Amino acid sequence: MIIIYTIGFSKKNLKQFITRLKEAGVKKLIDVRLNNTSQLAGYAKKDDLKYVLDLIGIGYEHHSELAPTEELLKKYKKKQITWQDYEKEYNNILLQRDPLKSIDFGKQEGPYCLLCSEDKPEKCHRRLLAEYYCNNLPEVEIGHL
Repeated sequence: MIIIYTIGFSKKNLKQFITRLKEAGVKKLIDVRLNNTSQLAGYAKKDDLKYVLDLIGIGYEHHSELAPTEELLKKYKKKQITWQDYEKEYNNILLQRDPLKSIDFGKQEGPYCLLCSEDKPEKCHRRLLAEYYCNNLPEVEIGHL
C-alpha cells in the first residue's frame, strides 16, 4: 500500500504544519510548487523548509515538473478560465509529462506528502496529482492533511 497525503502551507503556522506531517507519519515531503522561493512562502521557502524537515527526519524533494505551467496558473488566478477548465488543462499537462517517471514511490519508505500552497485540496493541483497516481499505480491511498 502506498499512502500519499497532500498538504498546503497556507493558513497554517509552522507548528501546525509540522504537527500534521508528524502525526501522519510522513517520511518524504514532495514539493510540487512551481515557485518555492517566493517571499510569500514564509517558512515554506525551499531551503528553510528543507532545513526544518531534516531536523525532524522527513525527506524533501522538489519536483517543479509536477506543477502547473505559469500560463495556466495566471489564467486561473485572473479568472480567465473556470476550475473545470483548469482541471482539464492540468490533467493534459500530466499526461504529457508522465509523473510516474518523476517519483519512484516503491524505492523509498512512505507515507509521502505532496506540498503546495493552497489551504484546501478541492481546487488545487496537488489533489489532481494525487488522483493521477491513484489511478495509475496499484494500491494507492490518498489523504489530505
